[in-house]
Amino acid sequence: MPRLQADAPPALWVPVTESLGWRGRRHRKAAIRMLLTQANRAMGQTERAGSGVAAWAMSQAAPLLIRRANGRVLVWVWKSDPDLLVAMAQVQQATNDVRAARAMMPMEYDDTEDFRNPHLGVGEKLAMPLPADPRTPPFTTYTWDTGSHFVTLSAVCSDRERFGTVIGAVDDLARTLRVVDDLTVGETPDTLRIDPA
Repeated sequence: MPRLQADAPPALWVPVTESLGWRGRRHRKAAIRMLLTQANRAMGQTERAGSGVAAWAMSQAAPLLIRRANGRVLVWVWKSDPDLLVAMAQVQQATNDVRAARAMMPMEYDDTEDFRNPHLGVGEKLAMPLPADPRTPPFTTYTWDTGSHFVTLSAVCSDRERFGTVIGAVDDLARTLRVVDDLTVGETPDTLRIDPA
């Protein structure tokens, strides 16, 4: 199965994928709390009692779950303000069901623009700085179709007014995203044999 790699500048982003235990704990918890708050708002509810405990529990489990994804999911939070921005990249097999689900997305999701990545080629970028529903946080999604897989990067921002100040950094992160895969190159690990063509 292909895996993802990206070059997230450590001055701007804190990787959730690589952080276990105490390392990155504060950033993980803040990002998960922000996502839970946005999910509650989308469902028309205010923040629930105990959501801080839920955010803590999820922040402890998230790195282990992401590690089990074995490179198919990468997550970062905005270093200077983890409550502001969360970005998640994933690769998934382009099955007929996944293609059908993408084709049935609401019409507003058709408003995409071309986005070039030096490793993945031309994909699509959908930026929603002011979603129609005020309960929906601003977000941006990048998608590349490799033929066999979809590669996506989604970023959610908690503040509509500050979305424009961070979208450039998300664009830069999206340009570094790439797919890597393990290949068997011969009978022994240090030998590469190329059959004559």
